[in-house]
Amino acid sequence: MSQITAKTPWKDHMGDLPMHLDYFEGSMFEMLEAVARRYPNHIAFDFMGKSTTYKALVQQVEICAKALRTIGIREGDKVTIALPNCPQAIYLFYAVNLIGGIANMIHPLSAEKEIEFYLNESGSVTAITLDQFYHKFERVRKSTKVVNIIIASIKDALSTPIKAGYMLTEGRKIEKIPSDAPVIRWREFMRLSRCCFYNYKVKRAAEDPAVILYSGGTTGTNKGIILTNKNFNALSQQVIASNPMFRPGDKMLAAMPVFHGFGLGVCIHTMLTQGGRCILVPRFTPKSYAKDLVKHRCNFIAGVPTLYEALLRLPNMEGADLSCLKGVFSGGDSLSVELKKKLDRFLYDHKATIQVREGYGTTETVTACCLTPSHMHKTGSIGLPFPDTYIKIVEPGTENELPYGEEGEILLAGPTVMKEYMHHPEETARTLVNHADGLTWVCTGDLGTMDSEGFVYFKGRAKRMIVSSGYNIYPAQLENILDAHEAVQMSCVIGVPDPYKMQKVKAFVKLAAGVEPTEETRQLLLEHCRKHIARYAIPYDIEFREELPKTLVGKVAYRLLEEEERNKLLLPR
Repeated sequence: MSQITAKTPWKDHMGDLPMHLDYFEGSMFEMLEAVARRYPNHIAFDFMGKSTTYKALVQQVEICAKALRTIGIREGDKVTIALPNCPQAIYLFYAVNLIGGIANMIHPLSAEKEIEFYLNESGSVTAITLDQFYHKFERVRKSTKVVNIIIASIKDALSTPIKAGYMLTEGRKIEKIPSDAPVIRWREFMRLSRCCFYNYKVKRAAEDPAVILYSGGTTGTNKGIILTNKNFNALSQQVIASNPMFRPGDKMLAAMPVFHGFGLGVCIHTMLTQGGRCILVPRFTPKSYAKDLVKHRCNFIAGVPTLYEALLRLPNMEGADLSCLKGVFSGGDSLSVELKKKLDRFLYDHKATIQVREGYGTTETVTACCLTPSHMHKTGSIGLPFPDTYIKIVEPGTENELPYGEEGEILLAGPTVMKEYMHHPEETARTLVNHADGLTWVCTGDLGTMDSEGFVYFKGRAKRMIVSSGYNIYPAQLENILDAHEAVQMSCVIGVPDPYKMQKVKAFVKLAAGVEPTEETRQLLLEHCRKHIARYAIPYDIEFREELPKTLVGKVAYRLLEEEERNKLLLPR
C-alpha cells in the first residue's frame, strides 16, 4: 500500500478507536434481531406519536415475513418498496431480508415511467406502496412482471386519536381506490401470515445481495446498485465507531428518505442495529423538521446542505435549545465553507456544544465512507475515511497515486463497496477495478486532494466539470465564492453550450432576504466574482431565481437548469 493512501487514520486522531472492526457476518435482519434480544423494551422508533419497542418491531417483521412467504415470495425474489419513512417500510425492509429476498427501494413520488423502469429493471414480482400512489402503479402494472400490489396507508400505523385527525385532513385528499381493485390491503396482507406456519426464514450470508438502490453512477445513466448484507452491516459498525459519543437509546431524526442510502443506511439501519431510537418522519418541510428536532430532543440529525440552509432562516428556531445534539451530519452534496460557518454559529447560538460534520460517499458504497472527526476540523475537508476504508487520489484512469495536495480522482475501497451494477457488467467493470495492491476500488469520477494527515478534500464531480476555451472549471468552487457574498442565499453554476468556447459559465442565484434582483445587484456580484475568480471562469450571466430547483432528495437540480438552457438554444430565433 502506497504511503499516500489514507486508510482509517481514526486511531491516530481519536486515540481509542480501533484500526480494524470485527464485522457482523449474518444478515441485516439477524443483526437487528441480535440488538432486539439485548434491548427488547427499548424504543426502536417513534411515528407520529406512537412508539414501537424492539421486541414489537421484530414480531411485526416476522408477521410480515410470513405474509410475504404466503403470497409466494421466495429466496432471491425482488420486492419493490415504494414508501416514505413509515413503520410499514421498516417492517418490509427487514421482512424481505428475513425470507431471503432483495429489497428494491424506490421513491414513491417517482413518475409512472420511472416506476415502470424500476419494476422492470429489478424484475420485481411484488410491489408495496401507499394508497395515494396506487393509481400510478396500476397504470404501469400490465407492462411489468408484478403479480401482487400491496397497499399500505399512513392511517394503519397511527394511534386511534391521531388517526381520526389524519382522516379529516390528509386522508380526505387521497383518491379512492376501487373496492374491486386487484390489490392486497395492508391489514389483509398481514393476516395472511396465519397461513404460514414454518419454513419462512432463509439463512443468508453476509456477501449475499440484499438491497437495490439507484444512482446515475459515473455516466449519469440510472442504474440499480446491488448491495449486500455486509455492506449495510459494516456501514452500521463504521458509523458508530466514528461516533464514540453514541449510546443505545440515543435519538436520530430519520427524515432523510428510506429509498436513499443516506436515509436507509445511516438514519435507519445504523440506528436500529445499534440500539438507537429513530424518529420516523414520512414527509417534512424545514419548518416541521425543526419542530421535530426540538420536540423530540434529538441527539443526531442528518441532512443535505439545502435543508440546513433553510433551517437557518426559520423564525420558530429563535431561542430553541439544541444542547441535546451529539452529532449533526451533512452529506449528499457539497457543504460550502460559508454555509458551514453559518451553521456552526447557529449551533453555538442555540446552546449546542458541537459543530456540523461533513461526510462524503457514493451510493456505490451505500452512502458515507468518509467523515469529519468530532474533535477536529480542517477548512474545506470532508474528513477521514471510516475504519477499514481506503481512499486514494490517482491520476484519472490510472493506478498512479498522486502526491499530497495534488488534485486527481477519488478512489474508494472497503467493506461497503457494492457487489455490482444490475444488468450493467461493462459499467461495473469500469467502476470496480482491481489494483495491484489487491483491493477492489470504486472509481468515483469525483475530484479531490488529500493532505499528509489523511484528510480528504472534495473538489468537484468530474461529470459537472465545465470546459471553457480549454480551461477546466469546477462549479462547486464558483458556488462557494458566490455563496460567500452577503447578498446571496444560494447559487448554482452550470456550463452553457457555446460555439466558440464549447461551454460558457452561467450562475443562477437565489438572493438573501431583502435583497432586490436588480441590475445593480447583478453588477455587484459580478464585481465580487472578478475579485475571486480567474477571468476565464467568471460567469457571463447571473440569473436571479426566487427558488432553485431541487432533486427528490433535496440537492440543487443542476441538470434541470442545464436542460433549460439547452432548450433555449433550440427555440427558433
